[in-house]
Amino acid sequence: MTVAPPRSVGRRAALAFLLVPPMAWLVVAYLGSLAVLLVSAFWSKNAFTGAVVHTLTVDNVSRLFTEDVYRVVTLRTIGVAALVTACCIVLAVPLALFMAKVASPRLRLALVVAVTTPLWASYLVKAYAWRVLLSPEGPLQWGTGYTPGYGLTATVITLTYLWLPYMVIPVFAAFERVPDNLIDASSDLGASDGATLRRVLAPLVFPGIAAGSIFTFSLSLGDYITVQIVGGTNQLLGNLIYEKITNNQPMAAALSLIPLTAIVLYLFAMRRTGALENV
Repeated sequence: MTVAPPRSVGRRAALAFLLVPPMAWLVVAYLGSLAVLLVSAFWSKNAFTGAVVHTLTVDNVSRLFTEDVYRVVTLRTIGVAALVTACCIVLAVPLALFMAKVASPRLRLALVVAVTTPLWASYLVKAYAWRVLLSPEGPLQWGTGYTPGYGLTATVITLTYLWLPYMVIPVFAAFERVPDNLIDASSDLGASDGATLRRVLAPLVFPGIAAGSIFTFSLSLGDYITVQIVGGTNQLLGNLIYEKITNNQPMAAALSLIPLTAIVLYLFAMRRTGALENV
């Protein structure tokens, strides 16, 4: 029979001391709340008193598939999240490429600061700033004579601005990890800049794009404040959930399963590409 050395026991105790609090928080607070959410989606509401009835029923979940309003809002929300993610990719890739491979060290530092500084500003301040900018009588109208006003277009523009840093940072890090000699070798072999970007850089940078898209897609999918500020009457799932919380909590829980399921499926899709393993 072997006895573990005292030093080994002490290390295990220290490791347990460090890991138990965060793991307990994850299991109790996060996974526990998700379990309660899942169960409460199968409760119902008393039509007369408005009280929650703790009797299992599938009515709330079945309404998600049978009522047109929920299908329309779900498709609209996923479409907005996908469009915001695509816009962030289009804007982030050239910016991150310039920052990582073209800009001087001083300019690179200035650009990194410029990209990350908005993250320190208040979410509401930024959203209301875009509300003023996109107003029918706002600065955009004065300067260009055109403004999209409030609606889904304004929502996509504002969400793209809000979540763009979450795409730029991982893509920039991915470009920085690409050795310069690979680019030089591609050029020496006669490849054009476009071919180098497609065949050399794109496969190596794709993990960073995948990581950034998880942030932009999930954050857009669950947002409801921006929609209330600049979205006009167009509602996304977040707004519908927020509305139902006040008068029908079981239905709000059932609606919350839609973005949760969408995020899980998106993560599995990214995992199947193998991109997340290389981040």
